[in-house]
Amino acid sequence: MNTLNEFIADFSSFVWGLPLVILLIGGGIFLLIYSKFLPFRYLGHAIQILRGKYDNPNDSGQITHFQALTTALSSTIGMGNIAGVAVAISIGGPGAMFWMWVSAIVGMSTKFFTSTLAIMYRGKDSDDVLQGGPMYFIMEGLGKSWKPLAVMFSVFGMIGALPVVNVNQLTQAINDIILVPNGVEVSFVSNLTIAIVLVVLTSVVMFGGLKRISSTASKMVPSMVLLYFVFVMIILVSNYEVVPKYFLMLITDAFSAENYKGDPMLGGVLGALILHGIRRGAFSNEAGIGTAPLAHGAAKTNEPVREGLVAMLGPAIDTLVVCTLTALAILVTGVWETTGNNGVSLTASAFRETMPTIGPYLLMLCVFIFSISSLFSYSYYGTKCLSFLIGADKKHYYSYIYVLSIILAATTPFSLMLNLIDGVFALMAIPTMLATLILAPKVLKEIKAYTRKNLR
Repeated sequence: MNTLNEFIADFSSFVWGLPLVILLIGGGIFLLIYSKFLPFRYLGHAIQILRGKYDNPNDSGQITHFQALTTALSSTIGMGNIAGVAVAISIGGPGAMFWMWVSAIVGMSTKFFTSTLAIMYRGKDSDDVLQGGPMYFIMEGLGKSWKPLAVMFSVFGMIGALPVVNVNQLTQAINDIILVPNGVEVSFVSNLTIAIVLVVLTSVVMFGGLKRISSTASKMVPSMVLLYFVFVMIILVSNYEVVPKYFLMLITDAFSAENYKGDPMLGGVLGALILHGIRRGAFSNEAGIGTAPLAHGAAKTNEPVREGLVAMLGPAIDTLVVCTLTALAILVTGVWETTGNNGVSLTASAFRETMPTIGPYLLMLCVFIFSISSLFSYSYYGTKCLSFLIGADKKHYYSYIYVLSIILAATTPFSLMLNLIDGVFALMAIPTMLATLILAPKVLKEIKAYTRKNLR
């Protein structure tokens, strides 16, 4: 297991080198400038679309704009926001959060382009059902000669969609918050029992298909964000006198890297901190990775730009709001300096510090909802990838792989799971970003047509 852990850690570090950072962040900055900062200019219009003002039941697609966004958010608002932020701070210090912000701001532009393309270049699966996502906009937008790139995304997409980090951290949270404090011995059997319960809960929704997944997500996501916001605000209000100090530290530490505990990279400690923050940001909001277009590509709309504008709200909600709340909760309580905890256990320590009796249980409630909703969305992503590779009539086979991965993740070390998904996400980003940059002029043409027709 140690040898495997080291191999996957080396693999993750290798693929997350300078070329990928240039492609992901440099590409996102290019798209932001190329679109003349469109994500920020049409923010109000995006909210109107999300509220259903432009919904048309006769448009092509399967789910509403709101359901598409909540399905995408149910996968991103999960352990990336609780465990991912805790990992970012425990290794990178407060400054890691600033580079997660940068990742999110740039990611808003990337998500706009990738999700617009997901509607512009929808293709049909072997069952003749309209589908969207990176593999389809590669094939439909770039042509069949680019199929190896679409296959690359789908192969790594099946691995990236496995819920191993969510399940691993949910199991750790149940162990640390519920079982251990109540004198229950944590063992392989207890972890396996948790995994079996998760398999049953996930299967009920997963085997119901996209309609059931999107319907469940649209009910769970808004309530879980609001619930988490209220709980973290209690922590921040209880420690209000130090909130300004730590908020400022998020910015100052981003350039001094005084609290970075990892190995130097990209020329020094600051370069390593930037890379660390971007990796955690990508894990949190998945901008440029290509998962969100799989959900947004199913939206019921004939206006690609409309769905792109809805999609760009994802990183803002996910990273700029939810991740920042987690970071401040960890910092103001001081647990990032006083405990050796990592992942979800560090966030649990922050809740325990402010609300000793009930705090960890409140976090457990949020963790459970976050994780379960993520399990639903990721199962849909994986089935779409397998469907593209071997046919829609065989996509149900992915569900069995998915169920086995839940059992595996509940009994495997966290670092191995995190490095595996980090590495695979990097390999998913390569085809997604390359195709998006090549097709960017087509999106710009679509933007001009849309604004002439709808915004003048």
